[in-house]
Formats: sequence, C-alpha cells, structure tokens
Amino acid sequence: MSAPLTAAQRRALLSHPAGWIATAFGAGLTPKAPGTAGSLVALLPWWFVLRGLPLGVYAAVLVAGFLLGVWVCGVSDRRLGLHDQGALVWDEVIGMWITLLAAPAQWWWLLVGFALFRLFDIWKPWPVSWADRRIRGGLGVMLDDVLAGMYALIVVQLAALALRHLA
Repeated sequence: MSAPLTAAQRRALLSHPAGWIATAFGAGLTPKAPGTAGSLVALLPWWFVLRGLPLGVYAAVLVAGFLLGVWVCGVSDRRLGLHDQGALVWDEVIGMWITLLAAPAQWWWLLVGFALFRLFDIWKPWPVSWADRRIRGGLGVMLDDVLAGMYALIVVQLAALALRHLA
C-alpha cells in the first residue's frame, strides 16, 4: 500500500491529462482502497457500453485501453518519481474489463467478477507477483493487473460453464 499523495504530488499528477486517465478520472485519489475504487469505476462503462459490444470490438477496446494505460501510467510514474503509486488505477479498470470479457448476462456475474479480480489483484499469485516486482514503468503498472484479470476471467468462465452444465 502506498502513502497518500502530497498536495505537490497531486498537482504534478493532475496537471497532465495522463494523470487524470491514470487515476481513472480521480477515482484513484480516494484516501482508502484506491484500487477498489478504480475497479468499481470500471463497472459503469462495462455495464452501459462494453458488455453489449461484439467480442472483436471488445478485444480491440481492451488492447487500446492497455496501450493507453502503459503510456499514462508511465508518464504518471515519471511525474511522481514513484513506481505504481496507489492512485494510479487505470490498471484496475483494464483488469476488471478483462475479467468481465464474455461474462454471462446476469447482473450478479458483475459482482462475482469484481470479487475475483480484487482477490487475484491483492493475493498476487505467480506470475502476477513476479510482474509486480520485476517489471517497471507503465508496462509494469499495467501487467500485474492484466494477469490478475486473466486469472479472474478464467475462473468466471469456468464457473459459468459449470453452472450451465449443472442446470
């Protein structure tokens, strides 16, 4: 857990458009559980836009969002002089969107995906922990949450498959 930003760090971060995106438009500035706040913010565009997209378009949004995240988190890291400061939550946004890729239509899968993503993001099983410790810059900020999202995606899809076969 990183220390809260000082007023000077906030100004340095938010004086550049990359800082606004990296903080998910301010969600990461919450004093408690910024990663959870970023994950919650990700649910709104998923519910209202992403879940209705064709799979190919959704995948393109993920790739574009990931590449944008590498850039905005790299710029924000350099502006703060810190690596992966807790306020940078664009990685949680993309991780949640990965988790919910092809999620079943029922609303409660959103809650299941959210809980699983937060579990894998906090627990950091290998290779999530490896990426978190070893990869720096914008790619490092993004990669561990992408991997956590992939773990959660796999569990969501396996659970949905199991429930379909039990019904």
